[in-house]
Amino acid sequence: MVAAVFHSPLEAPIAPAPAPATSPLAKAMTTSAPAAAPEPRKQARDFRGFWMAVLPPVLGLALLVLVWQLIASSGNSGIPKPAETWTQALQVFSDPFYSNGPNDQGVGWNVLSSLKRVAIGFGLAALVGIPAGFAIGRSVFLSRMFNPLISLLRPVSPLAWLPIGLLVFKGADPAAIWTIFICSIWPMVINTAVGVQRVPQDYLNVARVLNLSEWKIFTKILFPAVLPYLLTGVRLAVGTAWLVIVAAEMLTGGVGIGFWVWDEWNNLNVSSIIIAIFVIGIVGLLLEFALIKIATLFTFEEVKS
Repeated sequence: MVAAVFHSPLEAPIAPAPAPATSPLAKAMTTSAPAAAPEPRKQARDFRGFWMAVLPPVLGLALLVLVWQLIASSGNSGIPKPAETWTQALQVFSDPFYSNGPNDQGVGWNVLSSLKRVAIGFGLAALVGIPAGFAIGRSVFLSRMFNPLISLLRPVSPLAWLPIGLLVFKGADPAAIWTIFICSIWPMVINTAVGVQRVPQDYLNVARVLNLSEWKIFTKILFPAVLPYLLTGVRLAVGTAWLVIVAAEMLTGGVGIGFWVWDEWNNLNVSSIIIAIFVIGIVGLLLEFALIKIATLFTFEEVKS
């Protein structure tokens, strides 16, 4: 389809200038020696992208260390300097898996114990929360039935559930797992239910016309459409679980990164507390990164025609 363009008298189209005449020798020189792509510019562009990816995070970490150094150097803050913390970190990570009894273990065993509790509590929450989310999103009756309960219980602080766990399970370890379970279930239930409710009704109408069974509807329509929402709920639940387990272990004791932080505080070893803060942040970052990578494998962008 050709669009007609109208020009006013003041904007008359300008005809292209005629090409200058060239001699046969000039034509031969231009055709025989084609211009090569400028290689230095391409390399410079690649280096620029590399520095843009590396330099900002490095500057951010340097700013953090600088602020840390200024706070530690001013007055009687009691916060150790970065150099002192680095020396302590070398000592801590020189043997992270030592074991001198149940209350004296390396940072590696404490992190693994915390991850084990998170895995058990999160796994139980996924077994309950994901099917419940599909059922609530699929049924209007169940949605109206459970929405008030979810709205009532979801804002409750996870640590408020810890005494209930201690009362019911009579043990610190199952109480911590119970706390992880109760705080991890809500993001998965809510995100899964929202994903089911946002499935286009046309898809379900076609399924009814084709007389598909409920299993076929679930496997062929609902699950592929809801998967991005489900993975978002899983990512939020894992982040919440890793936050909660540290506080829960401070209260329950035993082996775990939270208990290690509290034990180092009782020993007035602030350097180890700062090391534990960095360890908790790095482990949480790795969990977040892994789940984002998994989510990108199952997220597809629409192709625009």
